[in-house]
Amino acid sequence: MDLEKHPQKPVVPAEPDAGFRASDADRDRIADILKEALALGRLDAEEHSERIDAVYRAKTMGELEPLVRDLPATGDGVRPVGAAHAYGPEDTGEPVDSMVAIFSSSLRKGRWRVGRRTNAFTLFGSIEIDLTEAIFAQRTTVINATAIFGSVEVRVPENISLRGGGTGVFGSFEVSTLESTEPDAPVVVVNGYAVFASIEARPKRGKFIADLNKRLRKHLGH
Repeated sequence: MDLEKHPQKPVVPAEPDAGFRASDADRDRIADILKEALALGRLDAEEHSERIDAVYRAKTMGELEPLVRDLPATGDGVRPVGAAHAYGPEDTGEPVDSMVAIFSSSLRKGRWRVGRRTNAFTLFGSIEIDLTEAIFAQRTTVINATAIFGSVEVRVPENISLRGGGTGVFGSFEVSTLESTEPDAPVVVVNGYAVFASIEARPKRGKFIADLNKRLRKHLGH
């Protein structure tokens, strides 16, 4: 007697483990979705601020997913606001510096070691990043700035390269582009998104990195 045949149940693929650790690239992807939602009016400034703060505090994928569960993804040809002007190296897995100013101010200046990437977010506040006396431990430094009813100012030495691109919505985004005459000079890239706010990056007159080539060889291991 033939055995009774039973239809096989379809194999349901397992969902990604929500406990997986989130990478910096994962956080940036979620932040891009939130930026677009703000620009399109799906989120107001307060909601955007709360979610962005949660993005950069998130440790796992399970903490990130609920932040965009009620929003359309930026896939299928939809480009995040300002993405066409994004510059800088791909994510390397290195720790990212973060500066947050909400109804407050944040300042970083003096002699300090610059990380490969810095995320700056301000809501009704101000952030100033002064790189004129900083130590550049890598060739390219990227600063991703988001300002809502606030301001972000970046100051750099006159003898490095400064580049960037961004978007201003009822606000301003301005980068005073520089190209150093030294081929191995550090490159600072400022990507920005300003809503009723300003983001500005420019050289600080009279400030230079002394012995540029010697310092670069030392910090880059040559």
